[in-house]
Amino acid sequence: MKDLSNLRDLVSIDSPTGFTQEAAAYIHSYLEELGYSPEYTKKGAVRCKLGPTPTLALAAHTDTLGAIVSKINTKGTLRVSQLGGWPWNSFEGEYVRIHTHSGEILTGTFLFDDPSTHANNKIGATERKPENMHVRIDAEVNSEEDVKKLGISVGDIVCFDPRYQELETGYVKSRFMDNKAGCFVLFEVARKLKSERKELPVELFFSTYEEVGHGGTVGYSDSIEELLVIDMGVVGEAVQGKETHCSICAKDSSGPYDYEFRKKLTNLADRDKIPYQVDVYPYYGSDGSAALRAGKDYRVALIGPGVAASHGVERTHIKGIEATISLCLSYIKDKFK
Repeated sequence: MKDLSNLRDLVSIDSPTGFTQEAAAYIHSYLEELGYSPEYTKKGAVRCKLGPTPTLALAAHTDTLGAIVSKINTKGTLRVSQLGGWPWNSFEGEYVRIHTHSGEILTGTFLFDDPSTHANNKIGATERKPENMHVRIDAEVNSEEDVKKLGISVGDIVCFDPRYQELETGYVKSRFMDNKAGCFVLFEVARKLKSERKELPVELFFSTYEEVGHGGTVGYSDSIEELLVIDMGVVGEAVQGKETHCSICAKDSSGPYDYEFRKKLTNLADRDKIPYQVDVYPYYGSDGSAALRAGKDYRVALIGPGVAASHGVERTHIKGIEATISLCLSYIKDKFK
Protein backbone atom coordinates (compact mmCIF):
# COMPACT_ATOMS: atom_id res chain seq x y z
CA MET A 1 0.00 0.00 0.00
CA LYS A 2 1.13 3.56 -0.72
CA ASP A 3 2.99 5.31 2.09
CA LEU A 4 0.35 7.52 3.70
CA SER A 5 2.45 8.70 6.63
CA ASN A 6 2.13 12.37 5.65
CA LEU A 7 -1.65 12.03 5.46
CA ARG A 8 -1.73 10.25 8.81
CA ASP A 9 0.46 12.92 10.40
CA LEU A 10 -1.59 15.79 9.01
CA VAL A 11 -4.90 14.26 10.11
CA SER A 12 -3.53 13.90 13.65
CA ILE A 13 -3.00 17.68 13.88
CA ASP A 14 -6.09 19.54 15.11
CA SER A 15 -6.94 22.23 12.57
CA PRO A 16 -10.55 23.39 12.62
CA THR A 17 -11.13 26.50 10.57
CA GLY A 18 -9.52 29.49 12.27
CA PHE A 19 -7.13 27.27 14.24
CA THR A 20 -4.78 25.99 11.56
CA GLN A 21 -1.38 27.30 12.60
CA GLU A 22 0.13 23.94 13.57
CA ALA A 23 -1.14 22.14 10.47
CA ALA A 24 0.11 24.98 8.24
CA ALA A 25 3.50 24.75 9.94
CA TYR A 26 3.61 21.01 9.21
CA ILE A 27 2.84 21.67 5.54
CA HIS A 28 5.43 24.44 5.37
CA SER A 29 8.08 22.22 6.96
CA TYR A 30 7.37 19.26 4.65
CA LEU A 31 7.65 21.41 1.52
CA GLU A 32 10.93 22.83 2.81
CA GLU A 33 12.20 19.27 3.32
CA LEU A 34 11.45 18.60 -0.34
CA GLY A 35 13.63 21.56 -1.29
CA TYR A 36 10.97 24.18 -1.99
CA SER A 37 10.62 27.68 -0.51
CA PRO A 38 7.03 27.95 0.77
CA GLU A 39 5.66 31.11 2.34
CA TYR A 40 2.72 32.12 4.49
CA THR A 41 0.01 34.51 3.35
CA LYS A 42 -1.38 37.13 5.69
CA LYS A 43 -4.34 34.83 6.44
CA GLY A 44 -2.04 31.95 7.36
CA ALA A 45 -2.38 29.94 4.16
CA VAL A 46 0.72 28.26 2.71
CA ARG A 47 1.74 29.22 -0.83
CA CYS A 48 4.54 27.37 -2.61
CA LYS A 49 5.94 27.98 -6.10
CA LEU A 50 7.23 24.89 -7.88
CA GLY A 51 8.85 27.07 -10.53
CA PRO A 52 9.14 30.72 -11.58
CA THR A 53 6.13 32.90 -12.47
CA PRO A 54 3.37 30.34 -11.88
CA THR A 55 0.26 30.52 -14.07
CA LEU A 56 -1.48 27.43 -12.66
CA ALA A 57 -2.41 27.08 -8.99
CA LEU A 58 -3.43 23.81 -7.36
CA ALA A 59 -5.38 24.47 -4.15
CA ALA A 60 -6.52 22.31 -1.23
CA HIS A 61 -7.81 23.39 2.17
CA THR A 62 -6.08 22.65 5.45
CA ASP A 63 -8.97 23.62 7.72
CA THR A 64 -11.52 21.12 8.99
CA LEU A 65 -14.76 21.10 10.93
CA GLY A 66 -14.70 21.79 14.65
CA ALA A 67 -16.33 23.88 17.37
CA ILE A 68 -15.73 26.79 19.72
CA VAL A 69 -16.84 27.17 23.33
CA SER A 70 -19.83 29.52 23.39
CA LYS A 71 -21.00 29.12 27.00
CA ILE A 72 -19.95 27.49 30.26
CA ASN A 73 -23.02 25.87 31.82
CA THR A 74 -23.84 26.07 35.52
CA LYS A 75 -23.40 22.27 35.81
CA GLY A 76 -19.83 22.43 34.54
CA THR A 77 -20.44 21.40 30.95
CA LEU A 78 -19.81 23.40 27.77
CA ARG A 79 -22.08 24.67 25.03
CA VAL A 80 -20.39 25.03 21.65
CA SER A 81 -20.87 26.87 18.38
CA GLN A 82 -19.98 25.16 15.12
CA LEU A 83 -16.87 25.91 13.08
CA GLY A 84 -18.04 24.92 9.62
CA GLY A 85 -21.29 23.13 8.89
CA TRP A 86 -21.76 19.65 10.34
CA PRO A 87 -24.73 17.55 11.50
CA TRP A 88 -25.04 17.55 15.28
CA ASN A 89 -26.10 13.91 15.44
CA SER A 90 -23.07 12.76 13.42
CA PHE A 91 -20.64 14.09 16.01
CA GLU A 92 -22.60 12.95 19.06
CA GLY A 93 -20.50 10.70 21.30
CA GLU A 94 -17.22 11.85 19.78
CA TYR A 95 -14.17 12.42 21.97
CA VAL A 96 -12.83 15.98 21.88
CA ARG A 97 -9.78 18.03 22.77
CA ILE A 98 -10.30 21.50 24.22
CA HIS A 99 -7.49 23.95 23.42
CA THR A 100 -7.41 26.79 25.95
CA HIS A 101 -6.05 30.29 25.37
CA SER A 102 -3.03 29.47 27.51
CA GLY A 103 -2.13 26.45 25.36
CA GLU A 104 -3.39 23.74 27.70
CA ILE A 105 -5.27 20.80 26.17
CA LEU A 106 -8.10 19.09 28.07
CA THR A 107 -10.22 16.19 26.89
CA GLY A 108 -13.92 15.50 26.92
CA THR A 109 -16.87 14.00 25.06
CA PHE A 110 -19.57 15.65 22.93
CA LEU A 111 -22.95 14.49 24.20
CA PHE A 112 -26.70 14.99 24.15
CA ASP A 113 -28.05 16.57 27.34
CA ASP A 114 -29.14 13.96 29.92
CA PRO A 115 -27.61 11.18 27.78
CA SER A 116 -28.27 8.10 29.91
CA THR A 117 -30.98 5.85 28.45
CA HIS A 118 -31.72 4.60 31.96
CA ALA A 119 -32.66 8.11 33.03
CA ASN A 120 -34.11 9.55 29.83
CA ASN A 121 -36.31 7.47 27.55
CA LYS A 122 -36.84 10.35 25.08
CA ILE A 123 -33.29 10.27 23.71
CA GLY A 124 -34.10 8.56 20.44
CA ALA A 125 -37.03 10.84 19.61
CA THR A 126 -35.35 14.17 20.33
CA GLU A 127 -33.83 16.38 17.63
CA ARG A 128 -30.17 17.26 18.19
CA LYS A 129 -29.53 21.01 18.20
CA PRO A 130 -27.19 23.52 19.87
CA GLU A 131 -29.47 23.96 22.85
CA ASN A 132 -29.39 20.30 23.90
CA MET A 133 -25.80 19.27 23.15
CA HIS A 134 -22.79 19.75 25.41
CA VAL A 135 -19.16 18.85 26.03
CA ARG A 136 -18.58 16.76 29.14
CA ILE A 137 -15.10 17.61 30.44
CA ASP A 138 -12.86 14.83 31.75
CA ALA A 139 -12.30 16.53 35.10
CA GLU A 140 -14.13 16.84 38.40
CA VAL A 141 -16.22 19.90 37.61
CA ASN A 142 -19.73 20.66 38.86
CA SER A 143 -20.05 24.39 38.31
CA GLU A 144 -19.07 27.24 36.02
CA GLU A 145 -16.42 28.30 38.53
CA ASP A 146 -14.87 24.80 38.53
CA VAL A 147 -14.52 24.98 34.74
CA LYS A 148 -12.94 28.42 34.81
CA LYS A 149 -10.36 27.18 37.32
CA LEU A 150 -9.23 24.69 34.65
CA GLY A 151 -8.45 27.64 32.38
CA ILE A 152 -11.36 27.03 30.01
CA SER A 153 -13.19 30.08 28.70
CA VAL A 154 -15.56 31.15 25.94
CA GLY A 155 -13.67 31.21 22.65
CA ASP A 156 -11.59 28.10 23.32
CA ILE A 157 -11.33 25.69 20.40
CA VAL A 158 -12.95 22.25 20.52
CA CYS A 159 -11.46 19.59 18.20
CA PHE A 160 -13.01 16.23 17.39
CA ASP A 161 -11.06 12.98 17.38
CA PRO A 162 -10.54 11.95 13.72
CA ARG A 163 -10.28 8.19 14.45
CA TYR A 164 -7.90 7.65 11.53
CA GLN A 165 -7.48 4.10 10.19
CA GLU A 166 -5.74 2.65 7.12
CA LEU A 167 -7.21 -0.70 6.10
CA GLU A 168 -5.68 -3.56 4.14
CA THR A 169 -8.54 -3.23 1.65
CA GLY A 170 -7.17 0.15 0.60
CA TYR A 171 -9.80 2.18 2.38
CA VAL A 172 -8.85 5.08 4.63
CA LYS A 173 -11.56 5.91 7.14
CA SER A 174 -11.26 9.02 9.22
CA ARG A 175 -12.94 12.30 9.86
CA PHE A 176 -11.53 15.19 7.85
CA MET A 177 -10.66 13.38 4.64
CA ASP A 178 -12.36 16.59 3.57
CA ASN A 179 -9.87 17.88 2.86
CA LYS A 180 -6.66 16.46 4.26
CA ALA A 181 -6.79 13.83 1.54
CA GLY A 182 -6.64 16.76 -0.90
CA CYS A 183 -3.63 18.20 0.92
CA PHE A 184 -1.92 14.82 0.60
CA VAL A 185 -2.56 14.93 -3.16
CA LEU A 186 -0.64 18.22 -3.30
CA PHE A 187 2.16 16.73 -1.21
CA GLU A 188 2.52 13.93 -3.75
CA VAL A 189 2.44 16.31 -6.71
CA ALA A 190 5.24 18.34 -5.12
CA ARG A 191 7.25 15.23 -4.26
CA LYS A 192 6.95 13.63 -7.69
CA LEU A 193 7.83 16.80 -9.60
CA LYS A 194 10.84 17.35 -7.34
CA SER A 195 12.01 13.78 -7.92
CA GLU A 196 11.77 14.41 -11.67
CA ARG A 197 13.74 17.64 -11.23
CA LYS A 198 10.96 19.59 -12.93
CA GLU A 199 10.57 23.31 -12.27
CA LEU A 200 7.24 24.26 -13.77
CA PRO A 201 5.11 27.43 -13.52
CA VAL A 202 2.87 25.83 -10.92
CA GLU A 203 1.90 26.99 -7.45
CA LEU A 204 0.50 24.97 -4.56
CA PHE A 205 -1.94 26.74 -2.26
CA PHE A 206 -3.13 25.37 1.10
CA SER A 207 -6.00 27.55 2.29
CA THR A 208 -7.16 27.89 5.89
CA TYR A 209 -10.76 29.17 5.84
CA GLU A 210 -12.52 27.04 3.20
CA GLU A 211 -15.08 25.62 5.61
CA VAL A 212 -16.46 29.12 6.25
CA GLY A 213 -16.38 30.25 2.63
CA HIS A 214 -13.44 32.64 2.23
CA GLY A 215 -10.36 30.42 2.17
CA GLY A 216 -9.79 30.68 -1.57
CA THR A 217 -10.55 34.35 -2.05
CA VAL A 218 -7.02 35.80 -1.82
CA GLY A 219 -3.36 34.90 -1.47
CA TYR A 220 -2.40 33.53 -4.88
CA SER A 221 0.51 34.84 -6.91
CA ASP A 222 -0.38 37.72 -9.23
CA SER A 223 0.60 35.67 -12.29
CA ILE A 224 -2.04 32.94 -11.77
CA GLU A 225 -4.43 32.33 -14.67
CA GLU A 226 -5.90 28.92 -13.83
CA LEU A 227 -7.00 27.37 -10.55
CA LEU A 228 -7.35 23.61 -10.12
CA VAL A 229 -9.04 22.93 -6.79
CA ILE A 230 -8.47 19.57 -5.11
CA ASP A 231 -11.32 18.84 -2.70
CA MET A 232 -13.42 15.84 -1.77
CA GLY A 233 -15.65 14.21 -4.36
CA VAL A 234 -19.21 13.69 -3.15
CA VAL A 235 -20.46 10.11 -2.72
CA GLY A 236 -24.19 9.57 -2.23
CA GLU A 237 -27.42 8.37 -3.80
CA ALA A 238 -28.01 11.58 -5.76
CA VAL A 239 -24.52 11.74 -7.28
CA GLN A 240 -22.09 9.62 -9.34
CA GLY A 241 -18.96 9.72 -7.17
CA LYS A 242 -17.06 6.63 -6.03
CA GLU A 243 -14.40 6.35 -3.32
CA THR A 244 -12.14 4.51 -5.77
CA HIS A 245 -12.38 7.22 -8.45
CA CYS A 246 -11.43 10.83 -8.98
CA SER A 247 -14.52 13.02 -9.20
CA ILE A 248 -14.53 15.84 -11.76
CA CYS A 249 -17.14 18.41 -10.78
CA ALA A 250 -19.12 20.00 -13.61
CA LYS A 251 -21.29 22.14 -11.31
CA ASP A 252 -21.92 22.71 -7.61
CA SER A 253 -24.18 25.02 -5.62
CA SER A 254 -22.27 28.07 -6.86
CA GLY A 255 -22.76 27.23 -10.54
CA PRO A 256 -20.76 25.54 -13.33
CA TYR A 257 -16.99 25.30 -13.43
CA ASP A 258 -15.04 26.20 -16.56
CA TYR A 259 -16.27 23.92 -19.35
CA GLU A 260 -13.08 23.79 -21.42
CA PHE A 261 -10.94 23.15 -18.33
CA ARG A 262 -13.25 20.34 -17.25
CA LYS A 263 -13.32 18.89 -20.77
CA LYS A 264 -9.53 18.84 -20.89
CA LEU A 265 -9.39 16.97 -17.58
CA THR A 266 -11.88 14.33 -18.73
CA ASN A 267 -10.02 13.87 -22.02
CA LEU A 268 -6.74 13.36 -20.14
CA ALA A 269 -8.37 10.90 -17.74
CA ASP A 270 -9.67 8.92 -20.74
CA ARG A 271 -6.30 9.05 -22.46
CA ASP A 272 -4.35 7.91 -19.40
CA LYS A 273 -7.00 5.44 -18.20
CA ILE A 274 -7.49 7.24 -14.89
CA PRO A 275 -10.72 6.14 -13.14
CA TYR A 276 -13.05 9.13 -12.83
CA GLN A 277 -16.65 10.27 -12.63
CA VAL A 278 -18.04 13.57 -13.87
CA ASP A 279 -20.53 14.82 -11.32
CA VAL A 280 -22.89 17.59 -10.20
CA TYR A 281 -22.90 18.39 -6.48
CA PRO A 282 -26.26 19.64 -5.15
CA TYR A 283 -25.00 21.05 -1.81
CA TYR A 284 -21.38 22.09 -2.14
CA GLY A 285 -19.01 25.02 -2.45
CA SER A 286 -15.23 25.14 -2.79
CA ASP A 287 -12.21 27.42 -2.74
CA GLY A 288 -12.83 27.71 -6.48
CA SER A 289 -16.32 29.07 -5.79
CA ALA A 290 -14.81 31.54 -3.33
CA ALA A 291 -12.16 32.69 -5.81
CA LEU A 292 -14.77 33.34 -8.51
CA ARG A 293 -17.06 35.20 -6.11
CA ALA A 294 -14.09 37.33 -5.07
CA GLY A 295 -13.71 38.43 -8.68
CA LYS A 296 -10.67 36.39 -9.67
CA ASP A 297 -10.31 36.23 -13.45
CA TYR A 298 -9.32 32.57 -13.43
CA ARG A 299 -10.37 29.47 -15.29
CA VAL A 300 -11.41 27.16 -12.43
CA ALA A 301 -11.87 23.41 -12.21
CA LEU A 302 -12.63 21.13 -9.26
CA ILE A 303 -11.55 17.51 -8.79
CA GLY A 304 -10.90 15.16 -5.86
CA PRO A 305 -11.05 11.63 -4.50
CA GLY A 306 -14.53 10.36 -3.66
CA VAL A 307 -15.31 10.67 0.06
CA ALA A 308 -18.25 8.82 1.59
CA ALA A 309 -20.31 10.22 4.49
CA SER A 310 -18.95 13.74 4.06
CA HIS A 311 -18.95 15.96 7.16
CA GLY A 312 -19.49 12.80 9.18
CA VAL A 313 -17.62 9.51 9.60
CA GLU A 314 -15.80 9.88 6.30
CA ARG A 315 -14.04 7.26 4.19
CA THR A 316 -12.07 7.27 0.95
CA HIS A 317 -9.85 4.78 -0.90
CA ILE A 318 -6.22 4.83 -1.93
CA LYS A 319 -7.36 4.25 -5.53
CA GLY A 320 -9.32 7.50 -5.50
CA ILE A 321 -6.38 9.37 -4.00
CA GLU A 322 -3.96 7.93 -6.57
CA ALA A 323 -6.37 8.70 -9.42
CA THR A 324 -6.50 12.33 -8.32
CA ILE A 325 -2.70 12.57 -8.08
CA SER A 326 -2.40 11.05 -11.55
CA LEU A 327 -4.91 13.47 -13.07
CA CYS A 328 -3.13 16.47 -11.52
CA LEU A 329 0.20 15.31 -12.95
CA SER A 330 -1.33 14.52 -16.35
CA TYR A 331 -2.76 18.02 -16.58
CA ILE A 332 0.46 19.71 -15.45
CA LYS A 333 2.68 17.75 -17.81
CA ASP A 334 0.32 18.17 -20.76
CA LYS A 335 -0.04 21.90 -20.19
CA PHE A 336 3.68 22.57 -19.82
CA LYS A 337 5.13 19.99 -22.19
